[in-house]
Amino acid sequence: MTLPEIVLPKIDLPFNIPVLLHPAIDHFLIALPVVILLLEITNLMMKKKAVGGVSFFLLILTVLLSIGAYLSGLVDGKEAYPLLTESAKVALSEHKLLGIYLMLGSVVVLVLKLFAMTGNGILKALYIFTLMAFVVMMLNQGKEGGELVYKHGINVAQVQVEKEKTKQLNNLLEDEIQKVNLVQKEFNAVQLELRDIKEVKVATPIVEVEKSIMETTGVEENITITVP
Repeated sequence: MTLPEIVLPKIDLPFNIPVLLHPAIDHFLIALPVVILLLEITNLMMKKKAVGGVSFFLLILTVLLSIGAYLSGLVDGKEAYPLLTESAKVALSEHKLLGIYLMLGSVVVLVLKLFAMTGNGILKALYIFTLMAFVVMMLNQGKEGGELVYKHGINVAQVQVEKEKTKQLNNLLEDEIQKVNLVQKEFNAVQLELRDIKEVKVATPIVEVEKSIMETTGVEENITITVP
């Protein structure tokens, strides 16, 4: 099933997120909702407020980690995107979209937990079912993330090596372009100098030479000197 597109406003962070931080956050984030679900199911029988308080705290942590996973995913995805195949780019876009849904969904689950803590049975049931759906989506997101790494090679060591090679080739290309531009400027300057030389007028010296020959030889007819 294709999820409706959600476009979030562009985020300019006042700090830098290290590349490859995303997998570390994801591993913890995927396990956390599962632990919360197990606590909630257990608490249906135990009915301990302390257990409910722990799950509430873990849900707050889940929301924070979801935001962190989304932001770090943007960084990792941006680094890997230029080297990906078309199929990998599509898979990455779908992974990003589901990440947005999960980030927003974690907030929804937290809000439902607050309502469920009032003791209303219907709200508790709605919270549990929503939490279960959230866990399923989170596990699916982890599966897709693994495919991006192991199937498409996103941010694996070889990808980073190829990216570094690409950067080096781009730098060499820019250097060569600068050299070509410099040679072109020198060539243009030489062309201007040659044009100036061609435009030099040699008529006056030739006329003087013609008069000198006529005076020396006594020839009265006009003498024409042709300059090749």
